[in-house]
Amino acid sequence: MDVWLIDSEGAATHVTTGSDWCLIVETSVPHEGYDMAESGRIEVTQVHNETPFADHLGETVLAVHEEADPYTGRIALELTFDSGRVRCDSWSGYLRLSGK
Repeated sequence: MDVWLIDSEGAATHVTTGSDWCLIVETSVPHEGYDMAESGRIEVTQVHNETPFADHLGETVLAVHEEADPYTGRIALELTFDSGRVRCDSWSGYLRLSGK
């Protein structure tokens, strides 16, 4: 799973995991969907109510806390909003999102 966080001015921040299982956070516009033959098609679409970020749409990010491992790099990022927090982390190469 990949996530793009788009601010009120249209700037996009991409959150995903790397092949080394680290958490990648970069400035990047959402790409188009693509076909993976036998593995199916990857669709890129807006998701409003299906992620922990849904409860914070339109809110300002108040703080960002990053966790890193000295050998593998960034492993987690926590974003704080007025109404709560969202944690993004990498686990066995998968992006996990959780709300608090």
